[in-house]
Amino acid sequence: MAKILNEINTILLPKVCFGCNAQLSRGENVLCTVCRHEMPLTDYNFSDENSVDRIFYGRIPIKKAVSFLYFSKKGAVKQLLHYLKYKNQETVGDFLGEWFGSYLEEEENLKSVDVVVPVPLHPKKQKKRGYNQVTLFAKRISEAIQAEYRDDILVKVNNTKTQTKKGRLLRWENAQEVFEVNANTKKGFQHILLVDDVITTGATVEACAKKLHSLGPISVSVLSMAVVPKG
Repeated sequence: MAKILNEINTILLPKVCFGCNAQLSRGENVLCTVCRHEMPLTDYNFSDENSVDRIFYGRIPIKKAVSFLYFSKKGAVKQLLHYLKYKNQETVGDFLGEWFGSYLEEEENLKSVDVVVPVPLHPKKQKKRGYNQVTLFAKRISEAIQAEYRDDILVKVNNTKTQTKKGRLLRWENAQEVFEVNANTKKGFQHILLVDDVITTGATVEACAKKLHSLGPISVSVLSMAVVPKG
């Protein structure tokens, strides 16, 4: 019966690709085969230096930084993340987490990670949206690398407005003193993987990493769904 109801629901409300809006075929999820094939993967790994690493040079000690996709003002990645953040399509994070996680399962340099921490939302914003857009993505990554998932270590204490249209300096200023480490967090972590959605200037990650380093002599690596390429 459940299968029949699902078939009827698919006919009445056909699933569409979040990249191009074409109707999805059986077996496709979130993206059609064409859009998935054309997604701009960075191919960055946790061994070689890349442009995401260089964003943080001279700013904050980051062991390694990697992004899954390139973000541009137009295209499927922007469309996908728009659905995730503003259209109540939390499943996009799950989809991207499983996809990227499948590449990271055997990543030797992530075997030392003992905890995965998402960049938090302010409680008011999370209540309004209904979820943190990074949560499912970070959970799937933690499962893939067999590390603990913790969303109670970092807390966002100031409810800042969206930074999408702000310049580099304003982004940096707004990110300062926005995050805190939960006072009940026990020390003893060795390697934290900090997870975000999109890295633009790196201000948010820098602010979060600075707080995480207050936990003691630890390593912090960074992973994001996407990065805005320079130039």
